[in-house]
Amino acid sequence: MSHSQMILLILLSLLSSLSSSSSSSNPFLKPPPIPILPLPSASQLQWQLGHMALFLHFGPNTFTDSEWGTGRVDPYIFDPYNLDPSQWVRVAKESGFSRVILTAKHHDGFCLWPSKYTDYSVRSSPWRNGTGDVVAELAKAAMDAGIGLGLYLSPWDRHEACYGKTLDYNEFYMGQMTELLTRYGDIKEVWLDGAKGEEEKDMEYFFDTWFSLIHQLQPGAVIFSDAGPDTRWIGDEAGVGGSTCWSLFNRSAVKIGDTNAKYAMEGDPLGHEWVPAECDVSIRPGWFWHASEVPKSARTLLDIYYKSVGRNCLLLLNVPPNSSGLISAEDIQQYPGRK
Repeated sequence: MSHSQMILLILLSLLSSLSSSSSSSNPFLKPPPIPILPLPSASQLQWQLGHMALFLHFGPNTFTDSEWGTGRVDPYIFDPYNLDPSQWVRVAKESGFSRVILTAKHHDGFCLWPSKYTDYSVRSSPWRNGTGDVVAELAKAAMDAGIGLGLYLSPWDRHEACYGKTLDYNEFYMGQMTELLTRYGDIKEVWLDGAKGEEEKDMEYFFDTWFSLIHQLQPGAVIFSDAGPDTRWIGDEAGVGGSTCWSLFNRSAVKIGDTNAKYAMEGDPLGHEWVPAECDVSIRPGWFWHASEVPKSARTLLDIYYKSVGRNCLLLLNVPPNSSGLISAEDIQQYPGRK
């Protein structure tokens, strides 16, 4: 090695050493610290940034002036002659909602899509001559408008004969869930209602298995229930979060269908999991449309917005389509965020 080559090698070594020393002393090049508190997943963060979702309670109850259907109503009653999910989506988008969530099956067991697991569905109704699919029409309208789609599938089913038979019903439920999560594109939220009548059959739901199935079929979806896993119920149906409402939570402290309302409303500053709260409330006294009911005023809705979104919650406002299949004009006019 020549003298000049040796000098060049020494200089390169010194430059490399200086560069390494400079990098290690530069705080901007250091790896970030390990978080000491739970953090949201990408799906949870997207969900929270959405601020508001539009709930759509729709089904036979819309035509029978009831809230909890019996599961024995003739499906022939379901005939929304002017149904237009694109109108629902347009209302949502123009009012600032990030997604729509449809009751694909409420407690009465009637399915708004043609499920192969039951005849108690749109397939047995006169609407679209039995060939319609409300979920499909809404999914297309939401995709075209760039609005997220969520689906509500009630665990409690007052129509299905195998309800109460643990293995049979859980298999039935997961079959219907699979249909919903594989036919209609990206699903942003799956909504599991913990309600069940006091006199109903005892029924063990395999929640952990359901959660795994949902995350497997729709990795980007958040799951709502009283106890998460991704987002939780606020503990009431007034649309109001706690004056302090933490996203931190301990799921082991609550049970789906039996929630401590105060804990759900406030969250837990020492919680080990990130489970933000969702405030559900209806624009009308009931969840389904009733001709005799009137919507809340714009002033009331604005107050609800401040006490939900303003308190670290997502606002889930129910605006039920009427028996013609449209969102009523009087409901649309009351929403203060409408463009």
